Amino acid sequence: MKTFFLSLLVATSIATAADTSIQTIPLKDIDGKDTSLKAYEGKVLLVVNVASRCGLTKQYKELQALHEKFKDQGFAVLGFPCNDFGAQEPGTNDEIKVFCTEKYSVSFPMFDKLHVKGAEQHPLYSALTGKEGAFPGDVKWNFGKFLIGKDGKPLQRFEPKTTPDDTSVVSAIEKAIAAK
Repeated sequence: MKTFFLSLLVATSIATAADTSIQTIPLKDIDGKDTSLKAYEGKVLLVVNVASRCGLTKQYKELQALHEKFKDQGFAVLGFPCNDFGAQEPGTNDEIKVFCTEKYSVSFPMFDKLHVKGAEQHPLYSALTGKEGAFPGDVKWNFGKFLIGKDGKPLQRFEPKTTPDDTSVVSAIEKAIAAK
């Protein structure tokens, strides 16, 4: 019986450590300042790898609309520029920031350009899509989306062609916001 409780305690400790690890992964914002998802603790997040020269770039408009609609309810879209697909995000962070602001009036947080796949995959994306990740399997293209709960746990993955205003995305966000 002692062995059972000890095993249960160890398993719970490991699970708790894994649950919070995504929030402690070091990140840089688009201005180069150190941060992490811990800065958004208690919020529902939609993590999106973005690009400014992609056929899906128009999703910025829908992402901004989602951000505006739910930001006062504890939600944020987080944009992660990525040049892994067809070199469709060649710009510097400053150029990306200007593009997003001027073309799409983006006000949601943007981050340092990173890799979502391959040998240089950022640890955040390893945690989301790696072999031991929440949703194993490479991001297929720009504008892949990951819904993260208030507790920092990945909840759902949406493929690039699933638009931010799709009912499956909106209802998943609403459900995550309502969760205690």
